[in-house]
Amino acid sequence: MKIAIFGSCVSRDTAEFMPEAEVVAYVARHSVTSLESPHGTAGIDLSDLTSAFQKRMVTSDLNGTGLERITKDAKDLDVVLLDLVDERRGFWNFPDGTTMTNSLEIESCGAARAARRAGARLIEFGTDEHFDQWKSGLITLIEGLKDAELWEKTILLDIEWAGAVDGAQHPQNDSFASLGRRWRRLQRGSREAGRELSRGRGLGEAWQSLRNIKPTEAEEYADRALSANSDYIRYRREARSLAASSVVRESREVRIDRDHKWGPQPFHYRHADYRSIVDSIRQQVNKNGGEAM
Repeated sequence: MKIAIFGSCVSRDTAEFMPEAEVVAYVARHSVTSLESPHGTAGIDLSDLTSAFQKRMVTSDLNGTGLERITKDAKDLDVVLLDLVDERRGFWNFPDGTTMTNSLEIESCGAARAARRAGARLIEFGTDEHFDQWKSGLITLIEGLKDAELWEKTILLDIEWAGAVDGAQHPQNDSFASLGRRWRRLQRGSREAGRELSRGRGLGEAWQSLRNIKPTEAEEYADRALSANSDYIRYRREARSLAASSVVRESREVRIDRDHKWGPQPFHYRHADYRSIVDSIRQQVNKNGGEAM
């Protein structure tokens, strides 16, 4: 099965659990907004990026070539996997109307600082401005895939972020549970402030320790997943309303793999989760008239 990906680790990591799959095109670090208004590489210094893969992905984003990298292999492709993870960091909007995805690579090589100095604005994920431009870019992607007769072969991986590590219960995210997490955090801060005072520190230092109490690992994952999943809601709904096929998993159905090769993150799942997603992909491919082993 030959696969193309427009997305990021959710799709790429899933493909690794398909021994019959060959990933022939992988478009990552690439917001769909760059398909309409790519900034180009002029004035963008990528010399600090040491990975050839990173340079290739960022250059593709700057040149807006993600769609053509997929459609050039259209006749050979069995499935296109689409996910929305790379939208989470927003994009830079330059004074001339061009855009550049705010990937980690763009920040690490200094291109984000250069963009700000050039008068670009960071359009943050979740804002109305971001959503409107993302929606326009998504339509451009869809139309390009339709022209290449690939849209019916495209599967949206709509996988929510996991709020707990493997072996832990999914956190309750209602207002009462969130209040409980904040209350427990305050209690830890109060204990730390008390210890500061017992060591002879001043009230100012004790108050600072109370304010700076860090969340536990479990609280951090729960809070990050809750925030991201909330921000993604209207994006996912829009994409699913247009998608020919979707594979959906709610946060309560997946868990973070603490031993994931790229490290534990709310979008790095357990092997069992990937195998389950693969089973759903194969079902969709068969339903769409393709062949899946």
